[in-house]
Amino acid sequence: MFKKLFAALGVKSKVRADAPYGTAELNAVHNMLFADDAGSLFGDAPDPRVVQGIAQDATEESRVRLLAAQWLRDHGHQPAAPDMLGVIIEVPLDKGMDTLAAYADGRVRYIDQHGHTAVFEGAPSNIADQAKTLVATAIAACAVAGRQKPVYAPAEGRMRITFLEQNGNRMMEGLFTNIMRDELAKPVLEQGRALLDLVAKPESA
Repeated sequence: MFKKLFAALGVKSKVRADAPYGTAELNAVHNMLFADDAGSLFGDAPDPRVVQGIAQDATEESRVRLLAAQWLRDHGHQPAAPDMLGVIIEVPLDKGMDTLAAYADGRVRYIDQHGHTAVFEGAPSNIADQAKTLVATAIAACAVAGRQKPVYAPAEGRMRITFLEQNGNRMMEGLFTNIMRDELAKPVLEQGRALLDLVAKPESA
């Protein structure tokens, strides 16, 4: 995943952040990882108290909780106790972009540079546990990350970490070398590397 990151920087990518892959279907999968578009998921006029309950339910799927929090913010409410519930690491490579998403409930999604996808719904247990470790490790970095929504996908030689927080997603982006020097971001990448090793070799689980 992290090979080729020391290549020349090149010009800023002109690939839209919401369409980094070659097909509409794969871009839709990529967009759903960020859980930031509740749409009509909760119906036309849901009870905000019910949506608040979903957002705070630790037994609910992390992405559903994030979408509930998104709905609350869009309708003038704030999540009662906002949590950071996911981490997405995006790295441009020779033939596309690797995207690794981990959630606080242990779920994992991975799209490689060739457009192949892998989905882990809380199992195997070692993958779920590592996903939870990655998210927990990222809480400190999330607290200092910015909120500006990206326009373009990361350019060659750069990478992006998105923190999925119920108060709104946060982001760190920069050269791989610079992010690895950041005392808060470096542990996130190290845990992401450990998760990717498991995801890319599930037969070893």
